[in-house]
Amino acid sequence: MGALRRIRFVDSHTGGEPTRVIVNGGPDLDGATMETRRADFAARFDAFRSAVVNEPRGSDVLVGALLTEPVSLDSVAGVIFFNNVGTLWMCGHGTIGVVETLRHLGRVEPGPIGLDTPVGRVVATLHESGDVSFENVPSYRHRTAVPVRLASGQTVTGDIAWGGNWFYLCQDHGQVLELSRAAALTEFCWQVREALEREGVTGAEGGLIDHIELLGPSAHPGVLAKNFVLCPGGAYDRSPCGTGTSAKLACLFEDGKIAEGEEIVLESITGSVFRGKVRKPLPLGAQREGEGVGDGGSGSRSNGVIPTVTGRAWVTAEGDLLLDRSDPIRDGLPTPLRGT
Repeated sequence: MGALRRIRFVDSHTGGEPTRVIVNGGPDLDGATMETRRADFAARFDAFRSAVVNEPRGSDVLVGALLTEPVSLDSVAGVIFFNNVGTLWMCGHGTIGVVETLRHLGRVEPGPIGLDTPVGRVVATLHESGDVSFENVPSYRHRTAVPVRLASGQTVTGDIAWGGNWFYLCQDHGQVLELSRAAALTEFCWQVREALEREGVTGAEGGLIDHIELLGPSAHPGVLAKNFVLCPGGAYDRSPCGTGTSAKLACLFEDGKIAEGEEIVLESITGSVFRGKVRKPLPLGAQREGEGVGDGGSGSRSNGVIPTVTGRAWVTAEGDLLLDRSDPIRDGLPTPLRGT
């Protein structure tokens, strides 16, 4: 009896991208802030992370979300996101999935919902329609049109931007963005990531650029662009990527291609869509709680824009994960990264 550990979970997908929310049976974390809790989770509970999202219970594409007690008085919960290779600073599709999970569990009703994350407080809105909007942390472009040379000899350029994670957003890649080419696109993006590391290209203060986003035209009227996003563990995002959408919105606003409050639509490689818009942050000293804080360990940033991203999630499963002490792969199979 004592050899079996139960972890209660609810699974959902947001535009095709899965989220597994741990609602009971997770570890108790030390720390008064979500950033310190994230560090504690990474340092002491990596086996738990792997057991939840890696094979045989999970897969490379699955993103986990551990609910904690909030750190802000007006937040519903804290949340730490993680994937097949480690923790994440923030996750947009996962935020939408967490809100839908809380609705499914009867813990929230339509209206504003505060969530504490390692990069700051995020305010989501559950709409009567079932859509979820979340106002993300301040997002900004760090560098424009940065060239890197791939192992193949091709040179590409891209913007480096922060949207809750560090992104390299590339349009001159020459790739056809079709789902049937997912394997080839994954390999291409990994070459871009390797080139960034090889040439020492980073986000602010050495922040690791671990998300690669390719952009191209969409065949659908009213859609600004189609994307393919490679996530840190080598899986591609089935959704249009919430933090990637935030990073792209920051670039579009800085280029003068969208106005404050103007909504655009981005399409994922699977055909699902997110809607997004931005507003300017409040002046220093007048910011709301949680604004202008945290950008992946790279220093606070009070300028840039505040993005709002809207999408929809659906609950797909709920139950218990079982961890048996006698199971030799109880803690999951590690994900080997390319080149290791």
